[in-house]
Amino acid sequence: MTPSLETLSDPLPAEPLAILEHWLAEAWRHRFQPNPNSMVLATSDAHGRPSARVVLCKEVVPRPGYLVFFTNYLSHKGRQLAENPRAAAVLHWDHLHRQVRVEGPVLKAPAADSDAYFASRPWQSRLGAWASAQSEPTASREALRQSLAAAARRFEAPVPGHSTAQELDVQIPRPPHWGGYHLWAESVELWVEGEARIHDRGRWTRTLSPCPDGLEPGPWKATRLQP
Repeated sequence: MTPSLETLSDPLPAEPLAILEHWLAEAWRHRFQPNPNSMVLATSDAHGRPSARVVLCKEVVPRPGYLVFFTNYLSHKGRQLAENPRAAAVLHWDHLHRQVRVEGPVLKAPAADSDAYFASRPWQSRLGAWASAQSEPTASREALRQSLAAAARRFEAPVPGHSTAQELDVQIPRPPHWGGYHLWAESVELWVEGEARIHDRGRWTRTLSPCPDGLEPGPWKATRLQP
C-alpha cells in the first residue's frame, strides 16, 4: 500500500536530522527498494570537476549531525575528497514521496569505527577490499580473478565462487586504504511530494566550526522553500 502524501510541520521542526533518521528507518521497514539506504554522493576535485555515484548510507547520527559511509580511500571519490573535502548527497524514496539533500564537509571516521564496521562485513567483501584497487584500470576480468586468488592465498581463505562456504571464521584485517567517512550536515533539505506539484520543502542551515575533536556545530536555521 502506498503511503498517503504528507506535509512538513508548520512551523518547521527545529532540526532535520532526526527526521532523516526516522525516514530512513521507515524506508527500511517498507523495503520498497532493495537498498533503502542507497545515497547519491557527489564530490569534486580541486578544479571543481564533479563526479557522482551511489554509495550506502550506513548511519545517520542526528547529534552532532553527520551521515556515515565507507569506501576505498584511494578510489576516485577518495582522491577527490582528499583534494576537496566537501560533498553533497541525495536520498530519494519514490514510494514514500520523500527526498533528502545533505551538503557539507567530509572527515574520515575514527579508525576504530572503520575497524568495527569492516569486521562486520562478509568475509568475501573483506577479501575483495584487498584484491581490488578501486577505480584503477585492469588488464582484464581474468586479472581481477588472479588478484582475488592472491588475496585469498595471503589470508588462507577460499576463493569466492570456488567454494560453497558462506560463513567462515577467516581473519582478514581492514586494509589501511579502506574506511569510513562522516559527511557533516551543513545544510539539509527535506522534500515531500505534494498534490498539483506543490511540493513541501524545508531547508536547514548551520555553521560548523573546527574544534580539537573535529567540528563544532552551531544552531540550525530553518526556512520553508517554494516548490
